[in-house]
Amino acid sequence: MRAARPALPEPACRPVRRAPETLHPALWLGHQWGRSAAAAAAIASGFARLDDQLPGGGWPRRCLSELLLPHPGIGEIRLLAPPLVAAQRAGRPVMIFDPPAALSARALARLGFDVEQLLIVNTRARLIPGSDSLWALEQALKSGHVGAVLAWLPPRLRADRLRRLQLASHNHDGAAFVLRELAAAGRPTASPLRLALQAAGADRLRLRLLKRRGPPLEAPLDIALPAVLSEAAARRTQGIREPALHEATFVNLA
Repeated sequence: MRAARPALPEPACRPVRRAPETLHPALWLGHQWGRSAAAAAAIASGFARLDDQLPGGGWPRRCLSELLLPHPGIGEIRLLAPPLVAAQRAGRPVMIFDPPAALSARALARLGFDVEQLLIVNTRARLIPGSDSLWALEQALKSGHVGAVLAWLPPRLRADRLRRLQLASHNHDGAAFVLRELAAAGRPTASPLRLALQAAGADRLRLRLLKRRGPPLEAPLDIALPAVLSEAAARRTQGIREPALHEATFVNLA
């Protein structure tokens, strides 16, 4: 009769499975919110329902927030006004790149902007053959001295150009919003946050979160925007001089 084989000793140390977020703050599981040092200092959007769905509870710092529009003028500036105004009130400059139409200084002032301190950069109006319309935006992001950036990007932007802007935004300790055409939704993006905007009635926007650091959001969000200047208010302001918007000039010395 053969002797029973002695039981093997228990291993002195069993491997412990650690949660991804304990290995590095930028790691997370698909059902979790993404965590990062920048997310801990997210910028409030001014809309509680939207903050509830953004990782960190607000717009991220040091990366691009990409918004896709069917056409300009559906309320995107009213949506983004709170973080831009907050940057101004903190004493930091706000730069607006290549707006698709003339901006109303009076309407911006009603949203809380200090219009005399806004810097408007129109790169395409002075574009010469062979020059780069995104150079000024990239330099502003790299500088680290701008409080917030809002930029309308040219259509059909190549993925490598967007990646360059995303890399430049790592130096930008503030909100950086880039607005693109809705057709870009079918193309990949280097931006960690992408939303699609759609008009949902008078002074309302419908937001779909197409990409975020966290689980997907199946249902869209409806956001009530501040009311635009009413006809009665517009009549009362007739004859009052429109405040001036200052246009910045960039010179590429490269």
